Amino acid sequence: MKNKTLLLPVLATMMLVAGCRSHYEVAGIQRTRILIDSRYDAQPDVQAAEFMKPYKHVVDSVMGPVVGRSAKYMTAQRPEGTLSNLLSDILVWAAKDYNEQPDFAIYNMGGVRATLPKGEVTYGDILDIAPFENKIAFATLSGSDVLDLFRQIASVGGEGVSSSVRMVITKDYQMESLTINGEPVDPQRDYRVASIDYLLGGTDKLEAFKKARDFHAPKETSNNTRFIIMNYFREMAKQGRDVDAEIEGRITVKK
Repeated sequence: MKNKTLLLPVLATMMLVAGCRSHYEVAGIQRTRILIDSRYDAQPDVQAAEFMKPYKHVVDSVMGPVVGRSAKYMTAQRPEGTLSNLLSDILVWAAKDYNEQPDFAIYNMGGVRATLPKGEVTYGDILDIAPFENKIAFATLSGSDVLDLFRQIASVGGEGVSSSVRMVITKDYQMESLTINGEPVDPQRDYRVASIDYLLGGTDKLEAFKKARDFHAPKETSNNTRFIIMNYFREMAKQGRDVDAEIEGRITVKK
């Protein structure tokens, strides 16, 4: 069992105040922390295990199916991570199914909620990584707005970006240089971007997305990112390939 710290707020005292309208007021709050780690697995509670048994069977039957294999343990991190690279590239890979040809993709760090294990990858592993109802989405930005977008990405130290992107940021989180598909961004031309519908509203400090247009954002559940990620793993499994990703210098911090 992975280490987890649970914060258990305990309401210590509540006062009932008499009057025309009786109401409660919080008089004080006390807190305590209980560390849940491998020690709790050493002596499992038999009764609790029996109680959970039928539910565990159902959960395991849903979460347990293997969708593919990972070549290594992967994480999402700034300025660049193997998992954040992979997820961004998967958005580009999936674009063909929507008759789209994006110039680049963005996958935000806040949308990645777990690491990817090495070896067999299950439905549950993918659900842990992408637990939200975010769906793949496409939009158009002017080159000027693309530059603003990447300035905003630089200001937070990086986000997941696809393999077409190369950006250098300074130690104080300013964008120093940017190329897409090996070319400097042209402020006068348009760029097609793949991302998730959540980001296209200008959330997560990526306000440049508010200027996006020509949206293509299917709302069906099948377009949830977790299903797209699973489709990619299944496709690689059909080809007999383990899913892999590398740190490539997509985003670097100037020393």
